[in-house]
Amino acid sequence: MTTEFRFKQFIVKHDRCAMKVGTDGVLLGSWVSPEGNRAFDIGCGTGLIALMLAQRNPNLNIIGIDIDEEAVEQAKENAENSRWNERIEIKKHDFNDDFLSSEPFDLIVSNPPFYKEDTNCPDQTRNKARHSSSLPISVLMEKSSKLLSPQGKVAVIVPYSAATDTISEAAIAGLYLRRRTDVKTTPRKAAIRVMLEFSRDTEPATRNELLLRDDTGEWSKEYKLLTQDFYL
Repeated sequence: MTTEFRFKQFIVKHDRCAMKVGTDGVLLGSWVSPEGNRAFDIGCGTGLIALMLAQRNPNLNIIGIDIDEEAVEQAKENAENSRWNERIEIKKHDFNDDFLSSEPFDLIVSNPPFYKEDTNCPDQTRNKARHSSSLPISVLMEKSSKLLSPQGKVAVIVPYSAATDTISEAAIAGLYLRRRTDVKTTPRKAAIRVMLEFSRDTEPATRNELLLRDDTGEWSKEYKLLTQDFYL
């Protein structure tokens, strides 16, 4: 496995991280609306999404946190080696504990752990990064709501099967669905992921579908268009 992943404007090393650069992170970083001046990446891993946000919005300052020390050190390295190092700050922190911020965030993003405990693998570090027990959706939404600016947004990517629970937990926290994109790998397969964006606004949400690959197995036009600013 390669130790780094090269994008158009930055490089992400991921040899020390439990969770490597993957399609989920690229999807969320490309799809989310990076508006405002302050963003918060919860469970930042390699720092991929933080780097994508920094590239997309030159006025955005991003804080990323992760529970894993090795991931934090590598995310710091990736941020420091980028052209946006002055706008990205990485910290070791467990979001289950209170996170103190002097100012609210305009955007909160997370590619949260979502695999169930019956899929545990021997690597305990990878388990922490992958399993919902390390950061329940209810906690993610409740605490995010408290840190969000009045017009701010929360965006996550979750398995299709977890979409309904995620939307319900967000509503309990006072956050309502504004945008939803169901992600399918191929035309004939069911959706496997869902990208969800929440705000305090109660207007009806928009919903669409994104196909990753076409009938020939090639990346779809929609996926290429979404990610064109990042992939070489």
